[in-house]
Amino acid sequence: MSLRITLLTALLGTAIGGTAMAQDFSGVTVNVLTRPGYVIAGPLIDRGKDFEEMTGAKIVVTEVPFAEIFPKIQNDWATGTNSIDVGVFAAGWGVELDAAGLLEDLDPYIAEDDKIKLDDIAPYFREFGQKVGGKTKLLMVDGDFQMVYYRTDILSDAGIEPPKTWEEYLDVASKIHGKDMNGDGEADYGSCIFKKRNAQSYFAIQTFAAPIVQTQGTAQGFHFDNSTMKPIINNAGWKKAFELYKATGEFGPPEELNMDIGDTRALFKAGRCGLLVEWGDPGTLQLADDATAIKGKLYAISAIGSTEVLDRETGELVPVTAETAPHSIDGINYAPFAAFGGWAGAVNKGADEKTKAAAYAFLSHMNQPEQSGVDVTIGETGYNPYRISQLENIDLWVDAGMPRELAENYLGAINGAIDNLNMASDMKIPGAQQYTGVVLDTELARYLAGEITVDEALENIEEGWEEITEDFGRDEQVEAQGLALGS
Repeated sequence: MSLRITLLTALLGTAIGGTAMAQDFSGVTVNVLTRPGYVIAGPLIDRGKDFEEMTGAKIVVTEVPFAEIFPKIQNDWATGTNSIDVGVFAAGWGVELDAAGLLEDLDPYIAEDDKIKLDDIAPYFREFGQKVGGKTKLLMVDGDFQMVYYRTDILSDAGIEPPKTWEEYLDVASKIHGKDMNGDGEADYGSCIFKKRNAQSYFAIQTFAAPIVQTQGTAQGFHFDNSTMKPIINNAGWKKAFELYKATGEFGPPEELNMDIGDTRALFKAGRCGLLVEWGDPGTLQLADDATAIKGKLYAISAIGSTEVLDRETGELVPVTAETAPHSIDGINYAPFAAFGGWAGAVNKGADEKTKAAAYAFLSHMNQPEQSGVDVTIGETGYNPYRISQLENIDLWVDAGMPRELAENYLGAINGAIDNLNMASDMKIPGAQQYTGVVLDTELARYLAGEITVDEALENIEEGWEEITEDFGRDEQVEAQGLALGS
C-alpha cells in the first residue's frame, strides 16, 4: 500500500469511529469473496480492520481469479455450503443469483440504517445497480462505465481535437502512433485497449457497439429484442463494431491481444498511450507515484459516438437523424456503456441471522459517504464514484491531489455519461456471464486472432446466445430482461 493510502486510511479511521452502525458483532466472522489484488479486495481488507475494531466482527476476505468469482459464489450458495457470506462482484450478476433465491433482501436493514444516505447514490447506480425487481439486493462499492481517455498534451502539440466517433478515434490514433510520448526515446502507441481472451476484452467491444446499436434510451438495450429475446448481434451494426475494434490494433502495442487491464494500465501510467478505453480509474491512477509522466495530462471523454446506427428491421446501417436516433447530438449518437455496472456487495440469504446482520453492516460501512468518499479518489482502490456528493464536489478531488482543471474534466465526463438518457446498460439477466464472458469473449478473441471471420464470429455468438436463452427458458428471460431494463 502506498504512503498516501496509509495516511488517508489512518486519518479516516480517526474521523469515522462513530459512522458504523452501533452494533456488537463480537464472535461473528463474515467471509467475503472477491477478485485478487489490491484493487477492490484491498479496501475491503483495510476497512474490514476498522470495522473489526468498531464492532468486534472478524472480516475475512478471500481472493480468487476474476473468472472464478461468479461460479464459486453461485455453487456455494446454491448447494447450501454457505462458506461465503458476502460476494463482491459485478452488480449485473445479482439478477441471476436473485432469480435462484440466493440474495438477502437488504431493504429491511436499510430501513434501520441512518448512515447509508441512499438518496445520495446517483439514480442509475441506486436503481439499476443495487435493485433487482424493485428491491435492494446489493450495495455499491464502486460505480463503473467505460470512457475514452486522451493525452491532452500530445493531441494539443499535434493540433488534433479529441475524437467524437470511433472513426475519428482511429484517425487520431493513426496520427500520434509512433511518437515518443514520455521522452524515453522509444516509439509509443496511438491506442491501448486490453484485448486478452478470458479477461475483460468483452466489455470493451460493447463500448464500441452500444452507440451503433442502441438509439432509443436505456430501456431499449442493445443485445436482444426485448419482446422475444432474439439476439440483436448478427447484423451490420455489431459487424462494424467488431471491425473498428480490431482496427485499433494497428495502432496499439504489438502484444495487445495478450494484454489484460493491468498490462495496459502499466503502459498508460508510463506515458506510452495516446488514447485508451477504460473505466473511471485512469482519472485517479494518474495521480499515483508511478504515473508522474502523465499527471494532469490524461483527460476523459464521456463517450465516443457514431454517425451511423442500426436499423433493426433491416439489420443495416442508416445515417443518424432526429428520427433514427432521437438522443443524438449534432448528428452523432452516443450511448455510454455501463460496463460491469460497478462492483457491489451482496449478502448470502442462507447465512445465519447474526452473520447476515454483520455482513450488511460491513457493506453499509463500505458504501457510506464518509468511507466511500475517500476510496473513490484513490486510483489504487479501483473504486470509482457513484454518489452524488462524490460527483458534484470538485474540492473532494482537488484535496486528494487532482489538479482543478483535471477534476472538472473528469467529473464532467462522468456526469455527462450518467445524465445521458441513452446510457447503455450492461447485461443483467440470468446467464449474463455466459452470454458475454464466455460466448461473446470467445468468439471475439477468435476473430481478433484471425481464426475466424467477423461474419463467422457473429453467427457463432447468435447461436450461442440462443442456446443459453433456451436453457434458461425464453419466457423467463423475456421477463428478466424487462425487470433489468425497466422496459
